[in-house]
Amino acid sequence: MTERMALFPLNTVLLPGCVLDLQIFEPRYLDMVSRCFRQNAGFVVVTLEEGAEAGPGAVRFKALGCEARIIDWERRDNGLLGIRVEGGRRAEASAVEVASDGLLSASVDWLVEQPDAELLASHADLLALHTTLLEHPIAAALKLPAVAGSQQRLAWQLAYLLPLDVEEKLELLAQADPLLRLQQIERWLRSMQA
Repeated sequence: MTERMALFPLNTVLLPGCVLDLQIFEPRYLDMVSRCFRQNAGFVVVTLEEGAEAGPGAVRFKALGCEARIIDWERRDNGLLGIRVEGGRRAEASAVEVASDGLLSASVDWLVEQPDAELLASHADLLALHTTLLEHPIAAALKLPAVAGSQQRLAWQLAYLLPLDVEEKLELLAQADPLLRLQQIERWLRSMQA
């Protein structure tokens, strides 16, 4: 099902079930956040290929993105609005339009997920790594939901917590099968250790 959604181009990748803290100061994004609150709606984070996150000017971005739902907000000490978003559905953006205030919107198709599955015995090492990563104080403060045997959650959280680059995270975001995501992460970990 296609929907019209606001886009938020960033130099990062938002992943389903993971969180991202944003500082909002441009009028176009303050208006967008206000609409999100009023309509109980989200927006789509897309990854920049060219251009700046803030200010006027043309930008190029990947069509693949992730729905962002606002789960918390605060007025920061510097007077700016801080929001925390959680990643939702994977999205493919097309037919981009630019509003008079510079806000981008697009027709968004939600990508189909393959069914989640229980973790396998072969995932024990990945689960142990995940547990170790969550012991770090910064990771613990994120309050990520429990993995609880889910291949989807383990793959997304490892992609979020490991030092993967933007292209690697986009590769995982493009993959619909949670088992294949985990297998790719295992290959990258082996290559990091070599």
